[in-house]
Amino acid sequence: MPLLPRRFERLKSVLNCRMANLSVLLEEVEKPHNLSAILRSCDAVGLIDVHAISKKDRPHTFNSTAQGSQKWIRLHTHKNIEVGVSNLKEKGFKLIGTSISEASTDYRECDFTGSTAFVLGAEKWGLTNNAESLMDQLIYIPMCGMVQSLNVSVAAAILLFEAFRQRKSAGILPQQGEGLSEEEYKTILFEWAYPELANWCKKEKRNYPALSKKGEILENLPRTAKFRC
Repeated sequence: MPLLPRRFERLKSVLNCRMANLSVLLEEVEKPHNLSAILRSCDAVGLIDVHAISKKDRPHTFNSTAQGSQKWIRLHTHKNIEVGVSNLKEKGFKLIGTSISEASTDYRECDFTGSTAFVLGAEKWGLTNNAESLMDQLIYIPMCGMVQSLNVSVAAAILLFEAFRQRKSAGILPQQGEGLSEEEYKTILFEWAYPELANWCKKEKRNYPALSKKGEILENLPRTAKFRC
C-alpha cells in the first residue's frame, strides 16, 4: 500500500521533535514490563536512542505496555557497562547515574539541558558499584515513604520529563528537526516510512532512495523492491 501523505506528515512531525542529545543507559533492566514502560516514556519525551546492557543469550523482549514505542526508538545493546559508558562518553554525553549514596545530588538541582544520558540499574538492586564508579554524576529522587526506591520505569519517567521541562523552559526543544543531523534525519525518516524497503536496501548494500516532499520514492526500483513499499 502506498504511503499516504497524511501518514508521512505525521512521521515528520514526530521526527521533528526527536533529540539525539538525550538518552538512557539501562544496566541489566530485563523485565519486559519495565523495559517497555521505559521505552514508552522515551518515545513520549522525544528520544531517538536508548542503550542497554544485554546479558549473553538473553535478548530484550517487550509487552503491550510499550504500545509499539519500540518501533520508534533505536535500542542499542552493549555487552557490559564499560562498553556502554565508553560509547556514550565518546559521543559527548554526561553520564548521570541514579543512586541513594551520600555522594548523590537531588535531581532537581541538576542541569539536564546539555548532552545527558541517565543511567539506571536493575529493578531490585539499582546500579552496580562498578557502574557508579563510571558516572560523571550521581543523583537521587527524594522520597518520604517507608520504601526509599521507585520502580525503575517510574524513575526513568521522572528524570526524562524533568529534562524535557528544563529544555522547554530554556527554549531548546527541537521543533523542526534540529535535534538530529540532516543525514540522520533523512535516514530515520526513510526507515520509518518504508521499513521493509529499508531492510531490503541494507541487505543489498545500497543507499536509500530519495523521497519527495510528499514521501514519494524518487527512484525507479526493481519490481521485487516495489512490493516492499
